Amino acid sequence: MTAAPVLYTFRRCPYAMRARLALAISGVPVRIREVILRDKPAAMLTASPKGTVPVLVLPDASVVDESLDIMRWALARNDPDGWLGADATETDALIAQSDGPFKRALDRYKYPDRHDGADPEADRADGLRILQQWDARIAAAGGQLLAPHRTLADMAIFPFVRQFAATDRDWFSAQSLPALQAWLAGHLASELFRAIMTKHAQWQPGAAEPLLAAAG
Repeated sequence: MTAAPVLYTFRRCPYAMRARLALAISGVPVRIREVILRDKPAAMLTASPKGTVPVLVLPDASVVDESLDIMRWALARNDPDGWLGADATETDALIAQSDGPFKRALDRYKYPDRHDGADPEADRADGLRILQQWDARIAAAGGQLLAPHRTLADMAIFPFVRQFAATDRDWFSAQSLPALQAWLAGHLASELFRAIMTKHAQWQPGAAEPLLAAAG
């Protein structure tokens, strides 16, 4: 029997979350190695010297170490909910907006001490303007960003909206974002999200490697 791929991951990292979401929905067996970012295992750094999660090591020793590439790798093998069925141009544009200007605003809002010239209120306002665009999209599409059902764009972006919302939950809850807030709450309550947020001990060489739970 072919060994399952190995996923180096960190539970709270939004990039690792979105990789796990796609792997879990695909049902492709994956062995989990939970990483502590201040104590990265040598095996992970050998596989991917850039030193960030997620890193997927395939049975033939090839490496996929970008979260979107991992999502697409998993969904190319099994896409039971049709996440890849949405318009590719719109999908790519939304994810680029999330990974570019929204992530910049999020980082400067959440971690102002790490960014020269950060203005948390201004950066939060920048992020809010993008959330307002997404709120309108979700309302128009019938519940998700591009369709009534979740697609790649939703699952690639959701972990970052989660992080933004959690920075100041009271402020976020007070914003007029009804469609987006319902969208976020639905993903947070989903069986899929609960499955990929299972806690695992830090992996050490020779330790057990639990399988990522498949979920719908």
